Amino acid sequence: MFFSGYPKMVGLSFFPNLTQLILVGQNIQCIFGLESCPLLKELWIVECHLTTIEGLQYCPDLQKLYLYHNKISVISGLDNLLKLEVLWLNNNEIEVIEGLDMLLDLKEINLAANRIRSVGESLDPNERLERINLSGNKICSFKEIANLARLANLKDLGLKDPQYGPNPVCLLCNYAIHVLYHIPQLQRLDTNDVSEKQIKNLAECTVIKKIMYYNMRMKNLQRRQTEELTKVKEKTSREKQVPEDQIKALSFSVKTLEHELLDLRLLCNFQANPPASNICNGNQCGTEKFDSQPMAESRNSNVIQLELIHQKISALKERIMFWTQRISEIEKEHEKNSLMVKDSFDVLVHCLQTELETVGNVRFEEGNSSDSWFKSCYDLIVSRFCAMNFRTFGITGIKINRIVRVYNRVLRLQFEEKVQDYMDNEEMWTSEDYKKKLEYHFYMFDNRIPVEKKELLQILEDGFRISNTSLLPDEDRDEAVLLTNSLSLCEVPRLQFLQKHENSKMCNPELFKYGKLVIAKVFLGQSIQAHDKLRIKQINYPRANSVFRLQDYDSSSNEDICLSKDHGNCDCSLRQRQWFVFDDELVLPEYFVEFEYLTLDNCLLFDLPYTESNKDLSNELKLDKETLALEPFLKPKPKIISLDEKTILSVAKANIFSQITVLNLHGNSLRKLKDISRLNGLRKLIISFNDFSTLEDVSYLSNLEYLDASHNQIVSLEGFKGLGKLKHLDLSWNKLTNTLEDLNILRKQAAQLSSLDIQNNPWQKPTSVHRAAIRRLSSLMLLDGVAITEDQCSKALQFSGSKQDLLLTNARTDTVKPRCLSLLPTAQILTYISKNCLDPNDGLHNICYNMITSLNLDTQNLFKIPNLEKMVNLRWASFSNNNLTKIEGLEHCTNVEELCLDGNSITKLEGISKLTKLRWLSINNNQLIGFDKQTIEKRLQVNRTLLKQHNIGNNQEIYYLKGLSNLVIMDMWGNPILVKNENYRLFVIFHLHALKALDGAAVDQSESDNANDMFGGRLTSDLITEKLGHQRFTELQDLNWRSSSIRSVDLTPADQFINIHTVNLENNNLTSFSGLIFLPNVKKLYLNHNVIVSVLPQPKSQSHLTNRQILHQKVSSSGYGKQGSPKGNRETVIGESLSPIMPSLEVLHLGYNGISCLPSLQLARLRNLKSLYLQGNEIGQVEGLENLQFLRELVLDHNRIKVITETSFAKLHHLVSLNLEGNRLRELNNLHPLLNLKRLLVGFNKIQDIAETEKLEAFPRLVELSISGNPISRKMFLRQLLVFRLQNLQILDGAPVTAEERAKSEMYFLEQQALPVPNPGMELVNPVTTTIMYRPSPLRVTNLSLLGGIHQSLGADLHANNAQENIKYKKWKNPTVGAGNVTQMPQTDLTLKPLRGGVNIPTSYVNSHNVQSRIQ
Repeated sequence: MFFSGYPKMVGLSFFPNLTQLILVGQNIQCIFGLESCPLLKELWIVECHLTTIEGLQYCPDLQKLYLYHNKISVISGLDNLLKLEVLWLNNNEIEVIEGLDMLLDLKEINLAANRIRSVGESLDPNERLERINLSGNKICSFKEIANLARLANLKDLGLKDPQYGPNPVCLLCNYAIHVLYHIPQLQRLDTNDVSEKQIKNLAECTVIKKIMYYNMRMKNLQRRQTEELTKVKEKTSREKQVPEDQIKALSFSVKTLEHELLDLRLLCNFQANPPASNICNGNQCGTEKFDSQPMAESRNSNVIQLELIHQKISALKERIMFWTQRISEIEKEHEKNSLMVKDSFDVLVHCLQTELETVGNVRFEEGNSSDSWFKSCYDLIVSRFCAMNFRTFGITGIKINRIVRVYNRVLRLQFEEKVQDYMDNEEMWTSEDYKKKLEYHFYMFDNRIPVEKKELLQILEDGFRISNTSLLPDEDRDEAVLLTNSLSLCEVPRLQFLQKHENSKMCNPELFKYGKLVIAKVFLGQSIQAHDKLRIKQINYPRANSVFRLQDYDSSSNEDICLSKDHGNCDCSLRQRQWFVFDDELVLPEYFVEFEYLTLDNCLLFDLPYTESNKDLSNELKLDKETLALEPFLKPKPKIISLDEKTILSVAKANIFSQITVLNLHGNSLRKLKDISRLNGLRKLIISFNDFSTLEDVSYLSNLEYLDASHNQIVSLEGFKGLGKLKHLDLSWNKLTNTLEDLNILRKQAAQLSSLDIQNNPWQKPTSVHRAAIRRLSSLMLLDGVAITEDQCSKALQFSGSKQDLLLTNARTDTVKPRCLSLLPTAQILTYISKNCLDPNDGLHNICYNMITSLNLDTQNLFKIPNLEKMVNLRWASFSNNNLTKIEGLEHCTNVEELCLDGNSITKLEGISKLTKLRWLSINNNQLIGFDKQTIEKRLQVNRTLLKQHNIGNNQEIYYLKGLSNLVIMDMWGNPILVKNENYRLFVIFHLHALKALDGAAVDQSESDNANDMFGGRLTSDLITEKLGHQRFTELQDLNWRSSSIRSVDLTPADQFINIHTVNLENNNLTSFSGLIFLPNVKKLYLNHNVIVSVLPQPKSQSHLTNRQILHQKVSSSGYGKQGSPKGNRETVIGESLSPIMPSLEVLHLGYNGISCLPSLQLARLRNLKSLYLQGNEIGQVEGLENLQFLRELVLDHNRIKVITETSFAKLHHLVSLNLEGNRLRELNNLHPLLNLKRLLVGFNKIQDIAETEKLEAFPRLVELSISGNPISRKMFLRQLLVFRLQNLQILDGAPVTAEERAKSEMYFLEQQALPVPNPGMELVNPVTTTIMYRPSPLRVTNLSLLGGIHQSLGADLHANNAQENIKYKKWKNPTVGAGNVTQMPQTDLTLKPLRGGVNIPTSYVNSHNVQSRIQ
C-alpha cells in the first residue's frame, strides 16, 4: 500500500490468508490488527512514523520484518517471532541493541543509521547471523568489532556502507585490517568482496607484526620496572645493613652469655650439692666452719654473677627487638615502595594494551625533560599550584613524577568535528575568539571515590561522560563534565575527605601523598556564571555551552587569598574557577600526570615513612655499645678450628662420650663436626656462628632434640637424616633458598619437629614459605618464634584449593584459538572470555580430561600440576607464579602450543622434548642455569621464547638454542650472560639467524651485518664448545676445523688448550695465525689453502681501517686471541721482530696461500721449526729462513723461484730434504751449505745444462733425487750418468736404484777401450748407423775413446731425435786430454790408475769419491 491517507492499520480481517504485507509512506504510529493474519510471513512497515514495535505476537510464522525509516527508539516485542530470519531496523532512533535473544534463527539484521555506540554481547545468542549492517551509527571502538568475531557464521558486514555513511571507527587507521583479522570468514565488507585468501593473509601478517611490536615495548616496560624494583631492593638492603649487623653482634653476645650462664648454673648446683666425699666426717668436723665460709662467699658471688648475666641478656634482647622492629619497618616500606612501582608501571602496561586493542589509534607517550610539550605541561601544573591553599596540610610544593601525553584519534576527530559545527553555526565568531575559548583544565574526580586505574584508562580511551558514579541523588547530581583551572580546587576536597576519614579502613595513607591529574583541552563556547540556586543542567542554561563557578572565600578575611608578601602579588584565589561543560565531546583528554606532595618535617597530614635520612642511628648505636659494655664483660675465648675427641670432651667437660648430653660449639670457625656421630646420648647441640654449609654431620643423632644452627652458611638441607626425635630447629640467618626441597627433607627426617626458625634466609619464594611450612610440617607449633594459630593452619591447608575446583574454574574446552589483540597468553585470555567450561555435574572422569584444551593455573601456589598426564589434548597452558620446580606429566601433552611457566623455581628445562607442536615458551623469572641439548635437538618448533631473570651465564647455552630453527622472538634480559659477554646482543643475533626481536628490541639488517662481521669466521672456545658439547678443553689433543670459513682465531684462555699438539685449519680464510701463537704445545700446524701473508698482522693505523675492521676491533678478544704476550701486551709481540714464538712448533704447512714474500711471513721467529711446507705459492726468491737452524725438511714446490742466492740456504746446515719441483730454476747454484742433504727434488724446472749435475757431487749423503721434467732429462745416458756419479743414490726420479743398475752403469762407462785422440780439426762420423732402442738396459757404446773426461765425451751436442735418427759426432769443443783438464782439489795424493778400455777419469771424480768413502 503506497497511497497516503492510511492513518492506522484497518481492514486486515478481510485477509486471513495474507502472507505478505507492505505499507510504505503512511502515517502509522503503532502496529495494530495483525491478529487476523496468523499466516503472515513478510511484513513491511517503512517510512510510517512508527515509534514502537508491538502487536507482532499474533504472527508466529513471520520470517521477514522490515521496519526501517521510522522513529523506533527501543527494540522490543520480538520475543515470539521464533522463525524470524530477516530484520531491518535501519534509519530509526535506536541507541541500544537489545530484545533479540529469542531470535535464534535470525540470519540478517540491518541496524544502519541509528544511534548505536556499542555492540557488546547483545548479538551473541544469534549464532546463525550471516549478514549485519551497522553503518551510519556512532561506534567508535575497535573493541566493538571484536565482539562480532564471536559470530562464527558471519559472512557479510557493513560498517561504512555508502548508502548510510561510516561509523567513526571506520575513519581510523587499520580499520579494514582489524576487521578481517578478527572475522576471517568474512566474504564481504562494506559491499566489497574480501573473499580472497591473499587479503586475509595480509591482514593476519600485519596484525602479527603489530603484536610483536607491542610485545617488544611491553618487554622494555617490564625491564624498566625490574630496574626500578632493583633500585628499591638495593636501597632496602643498604638500610637493613646496619640493623642486621647490630642483630648479629647482639645475638652473638646473647648466645655467648647463655653458654656462660649454663656453665655457671652447673657450678652453682655443684656447690649447693657437693659430692659425699667432700662432706666433713669424724675428726674433720672441727674445721667445718673454717671451710664453709669461703664456699659460701663463692656461692654468693656466683649468684650475683647469674643475676648480672640475666640482666645483660634481657637488655641485649631488648636491643635485638628494637632492631628487629626496625627491619620490619624497612621491609614494610620496601613492600609499599615496590607496590607503588608496580602500580605505576601497571598503568603503562594497560596503556600499551589499549594501544594494541585500538590498533594504535589511541597512543600514549611518556614524556621527559627533553620534550617541548613536557616542559609546557610541567609549567602549566606548577603555575596553577599555590602553596597557601595547602598550608593547612603541611604541603610546600609538588614533584612531578610522570607526564603521559594521550593522542586519541577517535576523540580528537569528535572534538574537531564538534567545534567546527559550532563555528559554522556561529557566523560572528573569528579565529581569535575560537582560540580564546580553547583552554586546558584539570578534570575533577569524585573525591569520595578513589581513582581506579580502570576508571582512569576508560576516560583516556572513551573520553569524559556525564558521571553516573556520583554518590549524590539524581536530583542533586550535576549533568556536566566538571573541570577546574586550579590544583587546589581539584585536590583540596580530596585531601579534606581523606583527613576526615583517616582512621577508617578504607583510607590508604599513600592516598594523601600521591595524586593523579587528567589535563583536558576544552572548548568553552558560550560560557556564563552559574547561579547559586540552579542545578548545573543544560535545561537550566539552554543557551550556554558551559558555566563556571568562582571559588568561595571570606572577603572579610585574607586567609584564603595569597598575599603579596608571601607570593608576590599573587591573586590566584581570585582567579580560581570551576567549569561545567555540558557536551562531553567538547572536552578532550590530552595529558595524564602522576605527582607527589612535598611536605614539612612536622607534617600533620600523614606520617613520613621510615628512611635512612629521617632516622638518626647514632644514638641507637651508642646505646648498643653501652649495652654490650655492661657487666659482666666476658673475655673472648680462642676459636676452635677443628674437632677431635679431646676437644669435644674438653668443651663438654666430660670424661667419656656417653656422658655428653649437651654440646655448645657456639662462636667458632668450624666447618665439619668430626666424630660427632659417636655422641649417642646427645640431646642438645648448639653450633651457631660457625662456617657450616651443610648439616650432614649431625645426621643419625637419634636422641637429638634441640639443634641451633643459626648464623652459618647453610645452603641446603641435603644429607640431613635420621633425626626422628628433633623438636627444636633454628636455621635462621643462613642461605637457604629452596623452599620445597628443604621442607620435604624436614617432613621426612624430622617428623616430630614442633619449633622451627627459618627467618632471614634468601628464599626464592619468601611470601609462601610460612604457608608451605605449616602445610607440610603437621607437628609444627612454633614458627619463627611465634605460635601458629588455627586460622593460619586452615588458610595454609586450603590455600592451594581443591584440585577439582581448580580444574572446573580454570579449564576450558575451546578448540579454536581466540582472535583478539592481547599481550596475554592464550590460556589467560580464554579464562576471561570463554564460556566453554567443564560441566561441574559430570565429575572429572577421563572424558573430561580429554576435553581440556586450555588450562590457566596462575598464582595458585602449586607445587605440582594435578593430573597433567591425562590432558592429552591440552593446547594452551599457563602455570605462572607458583612453586614448581619441574613439570611432571608434561611429556604426555604432545599437542601443547603455548606454555607459560613464569615466576616459578624451575632450575632445568625438562619434559618438553616431545612437545613438537610447541610454538611459544615463556619461562621468565625462574632459576635456569642452562638448557638440555638433547631436548633442543628434538627439532622443536618454538618461535617465541622468554627467558628473563635466570642464571644463564654461559655462551654454550646459546648454541643449544640453535636447534630452534623457527625461533623469532627471544628475551633473555636479566641473565648473567648479558654482563659477562660484552657483545652479547650481536653474539646471539649471529648464532640465531631467524631472530626478529631480542630482549624487546627489533633485530634490523644492520645489526645482522655487524654480527656477521664481528663473529663470522671466528674460531673461539664457544664455537668448539658448540661442536663438542662440553668445555673440557684440556682433554683435546687435535683440533680439526677444515673448510669452516674461519678467518680469525681466538682461543681463550689459552691455558685450557695446553694439550693440543695438532691443529688443522686448511681451506679457510685466515690471513694470519697469531691467535694460535699462544697455544704452548702445538707441534703440527696445517694452514694450507688460506690467505696467510704473515705470522702476525702488520700494524695498521686506525685511519686506514675500513668500517668493518674498526667494528671487528671492538671485540674484546679479536681474532688473534685474548691472551697477551709474556709481557701482557700483544702489540709488543708484533713489534719485537726477532723474538721467538711457538717454541713447540715443529711442522708447519703453508701451501697454496698466495705467499710472494717470505720475509714478511716472519718465519724466522719459529726457531724450532723442523718441517716447512710452502708449496703452491708465488715465492720468487728464497730468503728470510736464516734463523731456522733446526729445519730438516723444506718444500718449495710449484712456486716462481728462478735463482738460489748465496743467502737462501746459508745457515740451514741440518736440512735433510729439499723440494724445489715446479719452479723456474736453470742452475743448481749455492746449494753447497746443505752438507746433510739426503733428498733433493728439482724436477720440472728449466735445468738444461748437463754440467749442473756435477754440482750434485757436493751432497755426499744424497740418497734420493728427482730431476725429471727438466730439459736435461732428455739427454741420453743421464740416469746412468747420475747413478754412476752419485754412489749413495738410492731413488732417482721416483724409481729405486738397484745394485744391478749401478753395476751396469759402471760397466757402460768403465769398460770402454782407449781410442786414439782424434784430430781436432776433423769431424768424426760414426760409420755405423745406430738405432736407439727404448729398453731398460742402457745403450752400449763401442769403439769410442772418451777423451777429455766423461762429460766431454757425452757433451751437449750428443742427442737422439727419434728411433730412426743416426748419431753424428761433431767436432770436439775441447779435445785437450791430461792434467790440464782435471779439477784441482786440496790434498790430492791419489795415483790415477788407467782403467780398462783406456778411459781417463777426472781427478775431481776420484777425489770426491774418496771423500765420500771417508764420510761413510
